[in-house]
Amino acid sequence: MGYYDDHYESHGQTRRTRRGGSFASAFVGAILGGGLVLLSIPALSRWDILPYDVAPSEQAGGEERSGDNGTPPIQQSVSVDVTTAVTKAIAQVSDAVVGVVNIQAAGFWSQGEETGVGSGVIYKKAGGRAFIVTNHHVVENASQLEVSLKDGTRVPAKLLGSDVLMDLAVLEIEAKHVKKVAQFGDSDAVKPGEPVIAIGNPLGLQFAGSVTQGIISGTNRTVEVDLDQDGNPDWNAEVLQTDAAINPGNSGGALVNIKGQVIGINSMKIAQEAVEGIGFAIPINAAIPIISDLERYGQVRRPYMGVELRSLSDIPSYHWQETLHLPANVTEGAAVIQVVPMSPAAQAGLQQFDVIVALDGEKIRNVLDLRKYLYTKKSIGDRMDVTFYRDGKKRTVTLKLARESY
Repeated sequence: MGYYDDHYESHGQTRRTRRGGSFASAFVGAILGGGLVLLSIPALSRWDILPYDVAPSEQAGGEERSGDNGTPPIQQSVSVDVTTAVTKAIAQVSDAVVGVVNIQAAGFWSQGEETGVGSGVIYKKAGGRAFIVTNHHVVENASQLEVSLKDGTRVPAKLLGSDVLMDLAVLEIEAKHVKKVAQFGDSDAVKPGEPVIAIGNPLGLQFAGSVTQGIISGTNRTVEVDLDQDGNPDWNAEVLQTDAAINPGNSGGALVNIKGQVIGINSMKIAQEAVEGIGFAIPINAAIPIISDLERYGQVRRPYMGVELRSLSDIPSYHWQETLHLPANVTEGAAVIQVVPMSPAAQAGLQQFDVIVALDGEKIRNVLDLRKYLYTKKSIGDRMDVTFYRDGKKRTVTLKLARESY
């Protein structure tokens, strides 16, 4: 089964990058392009299309009036109030969902060309500026960025920062263009079966502000992401699963609860002919600290060990004993390929060919486990116990985590 993410698109076309791996792997690539199909729809009675009671107008007196000379009865016009919790939620947030236009330099003699359109969410106004969150892959490789507002106005945008690991980016525009900002909800409180709404720009600005409705199909889903396209997963993305339609161009848009609060940033879907209605959004509670760092520092400040690693499962078993000198019963862990001089790992005494098997006593099976524990459980300045094998012997050292320098 192939997995793809919703990369930015241009004129209804998408860029696809296939990932290899298991059922839950290979997510950073482009989803399949959408199409329009015209269907022949049979005539329906008013009862087929109106799932609510309709009251005749007062002028009609609740009755049909017969025409003159025995002509068929004349139907009176009716008025229907279709305001629902869904329409209220959409009205609350839709003005804050914008288009994000990726413009890339085409050549020496030519001006930049639009190469893709995604979506974004205005979440804050302060100091004469407005801030927009979108996906990293929407703004990737852009030489210029523009934001398309609800009324179609297009304004230049500045990229404040972007993070490939969480697939998030923050943009800035002048606040004078913005009338409404979105409110963040609590993604930890979301339950399976809860109704949700996806808002964005499927297939580009032609369908800007499109709304789809569905439910939360699952929470705390884990998706393996291959960032460097080497066939090996680099990160476990924790996402919300929804069956609300997410199409090319929806990337970076809002997943909204029935209160009109943003609970997720739409990011990926499974794009395979046999699969329908499986889309994913980055939970807003996980996104908020990333957004804050990008807005404030232009990068995500994560704890840093100072090692280059490779999962033991990616190393030929011949080297487990011959090079790494592991006991026969050690089959999982993260091998140290290189130690950065003067880094926390170097100062703690870690060396090349050490095999890390636990952090703070928690088992580490591979690089994914190590990276997840480091980035989600620890902070800059924390101390961390590292258990590893060297020359067949099990050892433990304590290091103090630093901030990675870029």
